[in-house]
Amino acid sequence: MPDWLIAPGPASRELGEEVARRLGLDLLDLELTIFPDGESKIKIKRDVQRSSVVVIQSTYPPVDRNLMQLLFIAHKLSEMGAEVYAFVPYLAYARQDKEFLKGEVVSIAVVARLMRAAGIKRLDTVDIHSINALAYFAFPAHTISAIPLLAEYLKTNYSLREPIVVSPDLGGAARAEGFASILKTEHLILKKARDRVTGDVSVEDIDVSLEGRDAVLVDDIISTGGSIEKAATLLYKKGVKKVYAACTHPLLLGDALQRLAKADVEIIGTNTVPSVVSKVDVAPLCASHLSTICT
Repeated sequence: MPDWLIAPGPASRELGEEVARRLGLDLLDLELTIFPDGESKIKIKRDVQRSSVVVIQSTYPPVDRNLMQLLFIAHKLSEMGAEVYAFVPYLAYARQDKEFLKGEVVSIAVVARLMRAAGIKRLDTVDIHSINALAYFAFPAHTISAIPLLAEYLKTNYSLREPIVVSPDLGGAARAEGFASILKTEHLILKKARDRVTGDVSVEDIDVSLEGRDAVLVDDIISTGGSIEKAATLLYKKGVKKVYAACTHPLLLGDALQRLAKADVEIIGTNTVPSVVSKVDVAPLCASHLSTICT
């Protein structure tokens, strides 16, 4: 039987170390150098021939650097004789899973080809933005969900007043329904429209009173926070007492955190993307999932 190793990438060092600890597997040390022009140089520090190696590397910003580091690590491990598996807690480019406007690159299809070329034999990720994106991978590709962890965290740590779970758009309906089932409450789906050219977001009004209730907005990613901000503004107009936003991947780009704080939204995220709001640890989830593979 081959030895199993966990290789924590530079973007997910702490998460990778905790997953390895939980699985009782050895860590594969990597040496990283960043040159003044931004290029990454990576060195594998032990023999991995005939080993199976799980590379844990999220691809949050700087997206391209973290993605290239993943590919570099995977390619070298494969070249050295290892069987390479990629666990990518946050998988970038999964939002561009089709040609929305004529001439657009289907980015995730390119990422899938690059991973295959680098020698990756299997991909696992957490709450991929579009399940359809998995179809572009020519090797086994799977997504697991941190939504139950987020729901249990709110249920345990917050005294919510008649909570209602809200999806900011139709695409997140299943997430909201699952979240609501754990909180044993109702869920609501807002209608969001996004201009594909400008990126501007609008949220349709709803004919419902939510007076005195707490609302939990549930999403996979909070990027600029525009959708959450508009949804929260609408919910407060409908009488909501407090708005929480639970998300798997808190990217929180630019001044998103400050704007959402100003909009009186409390954010609860996971550590697929390390941040000040990453209150939910996905290491147990990742380790449990990988335990079915690392045998």
